[in-house]
Amino acid sequence: MSWKNESSVKEFWLLGFHNPHNLKIPLFILFLVIYISILSGNLLIIVLVLVSRYLNSPLYFFLSNLSWSDIILTTVVIPTMLAILLTNGKSMSFSGCIIQLYLFGSSTIAECFLLTVMSYDRYLAICNPLHYYLIMDLRLRVLLVAWSWVFAYLLTMITVSQMSQLHYCGPNVIDHFLCDPTSLMKLSCSDTSAIELQNLIMGLPVTLVPVGFITVTYTYILITILKITSSAGRQKAFSTCSSHLAVVCIYYGTLITLYVIPSKSLSVDLTKVQSLLYTVMTPLFNPIIYSLRNYEIQTVIKRIIYKKHCLH
Repeated sequence: MSWKNESSVKEFWLLGFHNPHNLKIPLFILFLVIYISILSGNLLIIVLVLVSRYLNSPLYFFLSNLSWSDIILTTVVIPTMLAILLTNGKSMSFSGCIIQLYLFGSSTIAECFLLTVMSYDRYLAICNPLHYYLIMDLRLRVLLVAWSWVFAYLLTMITVSQMSQLHYCGPNVIDHFLCDPTSLMKLSCSDTSAIELQNLIMGLPVTLVPVGFITVTYTYILITILKITSSAGRQKAFSTCSSHLAVVCIYYGTLITLYVIPSKSLSVDLTKVQSLLYTVMTPLFNPIIYSLRNYEIQTVIKRIIYKKHCLH
């Protein structure tokens, strides 16, 4: 993939948010706390899954990979946001912008695929519990996760390599807090209609097809749950699936609105707020709604704390 820049523009200027000057420090502190919380929560999940034999089920294997995706996504986005808040904007070289675009795009697409894999995992666990571990063995888990990451990197490489060949002759101001494809194409002097059509077509396997698959799996899951006679069993199943479904609705809903069927009527500020939903808020809430309130996770944490207390 060639990132050679033949354009007159050698760097871009990211504007970030249009906020009053007296809110810059409070917002900086807020996003710094959010970033630390995201790293802490997701790293905790990864470490617990690695070290605890009680968390060796397929669900936690997928959750740990989702946590990796969240860490990459937020590390690509939030430090840039913090720099913008401190300096009233941030310059980024052409190559730096392309690298951010690649990491941002690949981690976003990987999360899409991982959420789809997790819906299949929930489908097997609830609709086919007797054969769940037989079907979802270690080989299948690794294959599903590996293909999620490989496809994410390959699909992103196609778009990013083409965008790196576009001509940028000025202006160089990006009214956003990151180098996203829509903002870059608006600044290009080249004809971007082919890339826009390609992105629309590629949006089908990344968003609409997974959403259709998740809808079908959850239809079967709902039918199965309604057949459960035990109220405790129904409540446990609903609790597990509702968390995943809430994240799916927020994440996919935002992506489809922004990139698959973008509306010309959306203001720039509203677009930034929507971007925050899946680049910052979803990674923040994922450890909480998926794992930290999960009984097995809480049990493992209590055991670790108890062992440390006994040692002292």
